[in-house]
Amino acid sequence: MRPYFFFSYARRDHLAGGAFVDQFFTDLRDELARIEPEAGPGELAYRDTERLRVGDDWERQLSRMVGASRTMVALYSPAYFASDYCGKEWTAFDLRTRRHEEQTGESVPALIPVLWEPPPEDLPAEVRRIQYVQHDFGAEYATGGLRHLLRTDPHGAAYRSVVRVIAERVREAAAWRVAEHRDLDLGRVDGCFPVPEIAVPAGRSSLVRLFVAARWAGDRPAAAAEDGDRVPAQRSGTAAAAGTDGAGGSDERYRGGWYGAHPRDWAPYHPPRLPSLAVQAQQVITRAGHSTSLETVGDDLADALDRARENNEVSVLLVDPWAAGREPYRQALRDFDRQNHPVTAVLLPDSSDDPPSGPARARLWEGVREVFARTWLHRSGPEPLFRIHVRRERFERELLSTVTVAQNRLLDQIDDDPVTARAQFGLGPDPRPMPGLTIPAWPPPAASRPPEPPAPAGPPLPRPGSAPGNGAAPGARAARHEQTVPPATRAPSEGEADR
Repeated sequence: MRPYFFFSYARRDHLAGGAFVDQFFTDLRDELARIEPEAGPGELAYRDTERLRVGDDWERQLSRMVGASRTMVALYSPAYFASDYCGKEWTAFDLRTRRHEEQTGESVPALIPVLWEPPPEDLPAEVRRIQYVQHDFGAEYATGGLRHLLRTDPHGAAYRSVVRVIAERVREAAAWRVAEHRDLDLGRVDGCFPVPEIAVPAGRSSLVRLFVAARWAGDRPAAAAEDGDRVPAQRSGTAAAAGTDGAGGSDERYRGGWYGAHPRDWAPYHPPRLPSLAVQAQQVITRAGHSTSLETVGDDLADALDRARENNEVSVLLVDPWAAGREPYRQALRDFDRQNHPVTAVLLPDSSDDPPSGPARARLWEGVREVFARTWLHRSGPEPLFRIHVRRERFERELLSTVTVAQNRLLDQIDDDPVTARAQFGLGPDPRPMPGLTIPAWPPPAASRPPEPPAPAGPPLPRPGSAPGNGAAPGARAARHEQTVPPATRAPSEGEADR
């Protein structure tokens, strides 16, 4: 099989905005199918997340597809040029096109760049020789990239125009059928990046503060609740292995996850697995190159989050939906909801049978909605920091995605020392305007603008957002610090963790 295009992108870009990357890939593939109807569904595109299966030799398969695909669509971004493996893919495909030109005399533009985010200025010479912008894509694309178009108008004319042009370029270049490289081994390719200026600096990482709000064994309600609440179960080695409730070895069906001697022992998914959710979250974040701290949600949660923000740290709340509406967490979480914490993520894991669909399940999540009345309204959108019904198979992805989004928002708010702030998260300097663009400046010079009409008489109108706010008074709040995990000292074991 020789796919029309190989989709080359940075894993960090997908973690930061997976919905956008997914949409562009799907839209490009669908547009190509429209203009090339004879191509079969499996022949249109290759993307690792859709084709790799458990047990596959990922490097061998990627090598085979980079060597066989007719074109390669590369998503240019700072993360792309900081990725060693993206550098291998780009270099290997570029060598294929050069070898084809040497053998046939045909220069085929089969390596097709897409400006995802503005790249650094000092790109390798091999990259600079390939044009990656064109004026008819517009100023917004040239200055902000395709991700910006998706964020502002995901179905707008500007975005659709870029998709159509890229699909046409893929079809035209694919017709030349650049010679295959059947023996390609990406592991042996010396990629032309990462670019040194934006490679992640050693020892520079950010602290991600984790807060847990969950029940624990022995947290027994005074009386059985009528709304389907249940007594948390004590975890034990034999009970966890057998799938019992841990209370005397009974065979009562799993309900509400597993609880241990401390909230950090909470394991919400069925069948329960070790490590607990909080420990798993710490492992995932440290593998991504950050350090973590783990605390229990207490009365001064908001104060702890404010201190984290002052220290340029992002926070993540892991909330047990069964515990959100009850003390000791209810008031602290409601105080959080009333205030503004723009760099704090909230994840609520969910098992589909906890409880099964019906009145009890509806009441459970209605109680969560009542606690997070304001935050609940922001659960939709391309990059939400409030995520509910997080299933086991998506937990790690959702966690890393929210951490990245929170860090990006934190960077947007730091303007006193942006270079140092970006370095804290392993990023290089702010991308500069791309060289070679001749897009007219806007607004035009004052001499060429028509005169403004005289201002109307009367008092000046207030500007949007100038009205004084009525910040909520902070309530009593407390957080108990428990442990700190240092950054990981080795690379993650997953095949594409460096993409």
